Amino acid sequence: MAEAVIVDAVRTPIGRAGKGSLRSVRADDLAAIPLRAILARNPQLDPADVVDVMMGAANGSGEQGYNVGRNASLLAGLPISVPGCTVNRFCASSLQTLRMAFHAIRAGEGDVYIAAGVEAVSRAEGAPVPFHPQLDGSPGSLVNVYIPMGLTAENVADREGITREQQDRWALLSQTRAVAAQADGHFDREIVAVEVPEHVETTPEGEEVTVAAATVTKDDGPRPGTTAEKLAALKPVFRADGTVTAGNACPLNDGAAAVLVMSEEKANALGLKPRARIIASAIGALEPEYMGLGPIPAVRNVLKQAGMSIGDVDVIELNEAFAAQVVPCQAEWGVSDEQLNPFGGAIALGHPFGMTGARIMTTLLNDLETLDKTIGLETMCVAGGMGQAMLVERLN
Repeated sequence: MAEAVIVDAVRTPIGRAGKGSLRSVRADDLAAIPLRAILARNPQLDPADVVDVMMGAANGSGEQGYNVGRNASLLAGLPISVPGCTVNRFCASSLQTLRMAFHAIRAGEGDVYIAAGVEAVSRAEGAPVPFHPQLDGSPGSLVNVYIPMGLTAENVADREGITREQQDRWALLSQTRAVAAQADGHFDREIVAVEVPEHVETTPEGEEVTVAAATVTKDDGPRPGTTAEKLAALKPVFRADGTVTAGNACPLNDGAAAVLVMSEEKANALGLKPRARIIASAIGALEPEYMGLGPIPAVRNVLKQAGMSIGDVDVIELNEAFAAQVVPCQAEWGVSDEQLNPFGGAIALGHPFGMTGARIMTTLLNDLETLDKTIGLETMCVAGGMGQAMLVERLN
């Protein structure tokens, strides 16, 4: 059975939705940027050898519609003979594309895949989804799959007894780490710049203004000067008597990422040095109303598949959808602060839904190399009451 290895991984900076640095960039153009970069960084690879470009995207409308995976691959200059698809598992969409590449290589279907993801919330379009009455939380319905994610975080905090102070403590740690990592250039190793041309925008007052061209190289999210006092002063967002605030939850964002996955044999034949081997991948599920705890069954399942324990893992990258779900996950695993999101997470960096799976893998490889560690775990909760996880072994 072929081994699946990660040869390379890159991402764009993460912009804040609506008012951030990438707000004017079309979603399909944004998705093409890391695809183009990953091919340029690995010239030994003939782009025609890519079996499939698989793009995660949580919103399938507007510029992310009409199979953005295929559209972005054409915009990136891949040969017309290379197919593309778009995958939706909400927050884990591009972790799912990584899983698909892993499975395809292990099954012997092909040797070269690009697993990618995009989300441009600034440019999201589409009519509201018509709720199914058996899934909307109304009397007699099975569950509520449409529950706002912030309310799932409040539910987790209530059930698990997670306090506002615990949430703010983790949020402060995330921001402090991300600010320091950004300042010392840690993320520069994983980011490819986005060129934003001069363009005209309309202000909320209806006035047209010209915005100068810019080269975006840094994430918008990290906030220098964040303090416990400032976080404590923020009001709850989702429930008047709640504990989830804008400070201890991830923001809405724009961004894209891509991961080059190959069979070990193909990488060796091309003279490429794989950065990591994919050990195992797993999913899990639970009540949609407690979505944030999804990493717990997913991690349990991936460790079982690998025949490993949490003690074998050196670094964990857990998507910080909400601090309310980070705290109980950390407690369940019994891992130290130092092992979990060592350079900050989505509370500071952001969470462009379709991008996040590929972004976190990009960051996890950077973590392992920077810290000289070997075994990494990526995991996240997923809307609808799911979790997903992947284990990798650093090779270089």
